Amino acid sequence: MCSPRPSSSSARNSNFRRRSIGGDVRNHHLAPAGKLCNRALPPAPTNSSRNSANRAIRRRFRDMLPASCDPPPSDNHTVGAVAVPLSFGTVRFGYCRIFPVLDQEEPVGKRGMFRAPIVQLAIGGIGSSNNQNIKYLGGSMRFHALGAWVIGSCSLGIGFAVAAEPVTLAPVNVTTTPLVGPGIEADTVPANLTGLTKGDLSERGAADVTGTLERRVPAVNLNAAQNNPFQPDLQFRGFTASPLIGNAQGLAVYQNGVRVNEVFGDTVNLDLIPDIAVDDMDVVSNTPAFGLNALGGALNIRMKDGFTSQGGQLVLQGGSFGRVQGSFEYGRQVDNVAGYVAGQLLHEDGWREHSPSTLRQFYGDIGVRGSRGQLNVNLTAADNSLTGNGPAPIQLVEAARSHVFTYPDNTRNRLVMPTVRADFQATDTLSFQGTAYLRHYERKTLNGDTVDAESCTITDRNRDRIDDRTGEPTGLRTGRLCLNDTGPILYDSTGKPIADFLNDTRGGVLNRTSTQTTSGGGTLQGTLQEPLFGHRNFLVVGTSLDYGVTRFNASSELGTLTADRTVDPTGIIVAQPDGEIAPVSIRATNTYVGAYLSDTFNVTDALALTAGGRLNIARISTEDKLGSALNGTNTYTRFNPAAGMTYTLDKGLSSYLGYSESNRVPTAAELSCADPSRPCTLTNFFLSDPPLKQVVGRTWEAGLRGTDAPAFEGLHLSWNAGLFRTGLSNDILNVASGVRGRGYFVNAGDTRRQGIEAGTKLAGKGWSVYAQYAYVEATFQSDLVLNSPDNPNRNRTTGTVRARAGDSLPGVPAHRFKLGGSYNVTDAWTVGGALTAYSGQTYTGDPAGSVGKVPGYATLDANTSYQVTDSIQLFALVQNVTNAHYATFGTFGGVREIPIAEAPGATDPRFISAAPPRAAYGGVRVTF
Repeated sequence: MCSPRPSSSSARNSNFRRRSIGGDVRNHHLAPAGKLCNRALPPAPTNSSRNSANRAIRRRFRDMLPASCDPPPSDNHTVGAVAVPLSFGTVRFGYCRIFPVLDQEEPVGKRGMFRAPIVQLAIGGIGSSNNQNIKYLGGSMRFHALGAWVIGSCSLGIGFAVAAEPVTLAPVNVTTTPLVGPGIEADTVPANLTGLTKGDLSERGAADVTGTLERRVPAVNLNAAQNNPFQPDLQFRGFTASPLIGNAQGLAVYQNGVRVNEVFGDTVNLDLIPDIAVDDMDVVSNTPAFGLNALGGALNIRMKDGFTSQGGQLVLQGGSFGRVQGSFEYGRQVDNVAGYVAGQLLHEDGWREHSPSTLRQFYGDIGVRGSRGQLNVNLTAADNSLTGNGPAPIQLVEAARSHVFTYPDNTRNRLVMPTVRADFQATDTLSFQGTAYLRHYERKTLNGDTVDAESCTITDRNRDRIDDRTGEPTGLRTGRLCLNDTGPILYDSTGKPIADFLNDTRGGVLNRTSTQTTSGGGTLQGTLQEPLFGHRNFLVVGTSLDYGVTRFNASSELGTLTADRTVDPTGIIVAQPDGEIAPVSIRATNTYVGAYLSDTFNVTDALALTAGGRLNIARISTEDKLGSALNGTNTYTRFNPAAGMTYTLDKGLSSYLGYSESNRVPTAAELSCADPSRPCTLTNFFLSDPPLKQVVGRTWEAGLRGTDAPAFEGLHLSWNAGLFRTGLSNDILNVASGVRGRGYFVNAGDTRRQGIEAGTKLAGKGWSVYAQYAYVEATFQSDLVLNSPDNPNRNRTTGTVRARAGDSLPGVPAHRFKLGGSYNVTDAWTVGGALTAYSGQTYTGDPAGSVGKVPGYATLDANTSYQVTDSIQLFALVQNVTNAHYATFGTFGGVREIPIAEAPGATDPRFISAAPPRAAYGGVRVTF
């Protein structure tokens, strides 16, 4: 008789990480094997997932097995017990085979990666060849057993004996293209990749995407230019993914194979994705496959479905700043159909004044599996209200860190995005992946700010009743409002001059924008794992199409600035005849076409070569709905090549070297705001201008990575160390103009980001610790003259500052150090902590660092959890334990003309984004 299948508890205790980048594979706890007999067996997993895993396991076990096997003492089907370390019985005749068996409760993941494998060793006599479930010919076989896979073989021959030794399994596969295919071994990727799992996201309580990226990826940092915790600027190697139009977007972000950089401005809104629904994600560098904006790399996010995430959980959390949060998920599989649903509701008052935020997020997926493929339909939806009142004068922050300068500054984000994903295994070596989507995104902003609207003054030295500065009739200027007291008269939307209603008080402005974008498209990818000239070869070919239509509207309403620096509206809309400040209504269309290829060829078992590239074609058109000034069409085309190599130096030690090129094209916002004589209010208003050049990046990267150092028996050690350099040509920067609150875009010559990344993680039974360091040198490589009208060290005549080659790019800390870990005090109680430290950064508008830097800082977080029962967990998190006072962003602003009751006589033009004080959160997790 067959022994009973391994218990479900044993299966659950199998701790095999789904993905391992840089060889991060944890210890395996394997259930004892029973006999295998000729019995009706459950169906195996799909060909798509099975074939890639078969090949990976064959490769690893092929070298582990001896050339021959001794026959057994009888014709019984004897089975050796398998654990870590492995222990083999003695076989005296016949042949033997190793059968990695996967428990059905832990389904095989996509990309040929195991969830929780239970490895069994079946050693059969000659009689086992009569088993009808085995097909064996020429060293290859297929055996369906216990609802899993049985693969691999060892050759016919004479006796052997295997001593009990630790066995290290292969680093599992990773994906270096937008779509999830069979995947490629991490050790053959010529770049430093970092992967994060759903366990990493929720290790401190409620799942947290941006916080986990900052803690666990060496070269990542967050800055709070908006001062909203759900709208951070995510930086990787000095490149940014930001929700703010006007920031140079240097990272591509994908969700389930769909590019989610917004069509209008390439902005990234991570607040639209429910963190609890994220299955895993990779930070990928040095690959052009991700298309536009992947100058520094890409963030590739994969969501859960009912096949990979079964059961449910409810997470409730609350704490500082009035935060109340609830999230849930539930997944279930019935035969070949699976469903998954997740959602999150969150509200907090904010730690600063007048800064409430509310999140409403949803994600759902329905999937169907067949013998050769899988089809999933999913929906992402969100309705978020985010208030972040931006940087504040440094003297106001010193008076009270919770103070804001002007308000409100509110963003309303709404999203509906249905997506279809399909995987099809055409043959044992050829598979196809595809995705198609429709995305409707709405964004509305309301920004209260100061304005340079003052009573008009008159200069008429010639006594000709014409103002000397503006050429306007002096009689027309009398009793009117002007842009600055000496500037042109302000006009309303009816074409009439605006009367002076301020009466020597300070004016304000409410800037409103509305963005509605409907986009759609898809990606089709083919993957071929077919030997070439007798060597392993991995080929990926793909093509993509993205099309979007955006309707953008903007206006400025004058008002009066109150004592607490909010704006009382008047209903007067500014509409200057020259268009410098005027309502805008445009229709923009974006068409992006891409085709990519990547091939990895194993010259030897140790040496792998990779070559490929991507062709990007972008066409951007704008149509002025209020006239013709903003009409225009621009087309950009570029092929970005890539090449690299990896070499395995020793067991668990490999090296890599890679080169790639990338590009980003100017957005409709940048193309329409590139004239320094007619600046825009941070891209709220657009003008027709000559086209900007596309930005081109060239990246070199090299490093070492290691796993499972043999000197640490019983422990798991993984580490990596690498160098990188990315040079950009024709980089686009948003620079300030002489008109307060306005700026424009310019090709700023060459810039460069280069540095070091290093990290290590050591894990033992019940504990783990990690340490990471990154050095990022981000500099101008061309001499430039930039406007910075509020910099105290500016040229007083022109209002400009000079950037020289070698000066630092703003907002990028050079040094980043991260240390953290966890410890199981008991089987139920876990404690953990994380230390992050960053060096200082230059202020935006001060490339030479003439006013000093925004100081560096270090923060300490502590967390704990207690498993009350198998299904109930209590957790707590304290952020910024030491209550450090620090800032993550700095710029300049006008402060002298604005009365600040909390900081009377303030004159320092430095503005900073202060970080939150100490915060404590607690919650409960219920699983079912």
